[in-house]
Amino acid sequence: MRSPLIAGNWKMYKTVGEAVELVEALLAGLGSTTDREVLVCPPYTALDRIGALVAGQPIALGAQDVFYEAEGAYTGAIAPRMLRDVGCTYVIVGHSERRQIFGDDDAQVNRKLHAALANELRPIMCVGESKPQRDAGQAEAIVIGQVHAGLANVTASQMQSVVIAYEPIWAIGTGDTATSADAQAMHAAIRRTLTELYDAETASGVRIQYGGSVKPENIDELMAQPDIDGALVGGASLKADSFLRIVQFR
Repeated sequence: MRSPLIAGNWKMYKTVGEAVELVEALLAGLGSTTDREVLVCPPYTALDRIGALVAGQPIALGAQDVFYEAEGAYTGAIAPRMLRDVGCTYVIVGHSERRQIFGDDDAQVNRKLHAALANELRPIMCVGESKPQRDAGQAEAIVIGQVHAGLANVTASQMQSVVIAYEPIWAIGTGDTATSADAQAMHAAIRRTLTELYDAETASGVRIQYGGSVKPENIDELMAQPDIDGALVGGASLKADSFLRIVQFR
């Protein structure tokens, strides 16, 4: 049985003080979450403080990106062991904003994923198509191609620590959401691909999140789909009440 993972990607929002205030509100309203996992991914500047705040609490800590080298002359980069040092257990790799704005290609995503695994960080690997690609009927081919490239040389054993997040680019921050049927169809295609790459048992154990304008109004329908195992939440994770409602999906 796959345990749902609800993750908040805060992107470039929240000062340290604002981050602490948000997490304190989340902890106060969370209650029991034994049947699901909750994760927050603040900006780098807040990771240390938030890591101390959630230690021993039912909220995990993740980072929004990582570099693939252990150390060195890489100005502005963050190494995997630095993330572990402040309490991170997860890291997002391959988010469409990293791909589009910062030029992360499939090869870099794969290197970051391997670096995360080598440092006992669980990577959340993002995949997704653009609106022109979907309109051209290429959505599944694009997403499956990203899955193949991102998971190159990843073993079945390592896949136990990997999460995949399907985030259609056209739905991120736009207010548009894939229908639950469309989201389920892509999640099922990803799981079929994992079966082909590995085996049915491995594929059935991998959590596949949906991301792209997830909000309190659509979380219940999305989570009712058999292959949707959680959500990677953007804007709705920046307010305690909306994120708590998403975490407490029915």
